[in-house]
Amino acid sequence: MARVGYIGLGAMGSQMVDRLLEKGHTVTGYNRTRSKAEWLIEKRMTWADSPREVCEQSDFILSMVSNDAALLEIAEGPDGLVAALTPGKIWADCSTVSAATSKSLVARVREKGADMVDAPVSGSTVTLKKGDLLTMIGGRAETFEKVKPLFLDIGRKVIHVGDNGQGLICKIATNLSLCVQMLAYSEGILLAEKSGVPREIAIEVLSNGVIASPMIQYRANFVRKLPDEPLFNVNMGQKDMLLALELGRKVNVPLPCTAVVNEYLTAARGMGFADKDFAVMFNVLAIMSGVEPNN
Repeated sequence: MARVGYIGLGAMGSQMVDRLLEKGHTVTGYNRTRSKAEWLIEKRMTWADSPREVCEQSDFILSMVSNDAALLEIAEGPDGLVAALTPGKIWADCSTVSAATSKSLVARVREKGADMVDAPVSGSTVTLKKGDLLTMIGGRAETFEKVKPLFLDIGRKVIHVGDNGQGLICKIATNLSLCVQMLAYSEGILLAEKSGVPREIAIEVLSNGVIASPMIQYRANFVRKLPDEPLFNVNMGQKDMLLALELGRKVNVPLPCTAVVNEYLTAARGMGFADKDFAVMFNVLAIMSGVEPNN
């Protein structure tokens, strides 16, 4: 069993820690808000007061934070993770951030004799609790082999996609499709509904046919009623759309569907839906269509 540290105990991070504890690993965790971690502390997770302390007590450090600024915040300064790195330690960052920001930290990590991989995941708390999470890892092949068993204790599949930054590129490519699919699904439901098909019937048909990806299947219920706790809110979704659009601009790949979805997410924010699951795009389109939105 490994000595694992985890920084960022939000909805996904906390559930990942729970699975690691269930597999018998020793886990030291840190989060800006300790109250969110109390249930894990009761399950024998050791609390740390800083990212540095997490690193000092761990051989493998995992992190999942909200954006580029948050990643740099946990890395830098006297209480940051980098300050405590020693030879042999491995940092696997699961955040969805720009590949450039992530790669900017790799050289500093390796100067310490440690190594870093980007390890974003595909899925939600729904798939995570089922043990069905996919991890995409960018970094050295030998480091991938060392972290692979840990991520297999969390989810079902771990893929080495290439050098540092490539895992993040695959994650951004995945997330842009999630939002595009949700908007297209919403269009289909509303087109059927306004043409006389009851919403429940339209949901049943579109959620069981050839377009029903795993994401559509579990978000179909969100067209009926939005969850009280979003799996992935509008602000986070738009952050990823902007990462995709910026990457597309850099490598000269047009992303027309992503650009349209980004505008609908802006509309959702303008309507006061910023903290709702990004499936609230259905409501935005429903209001524009003169159809009753969900609750």
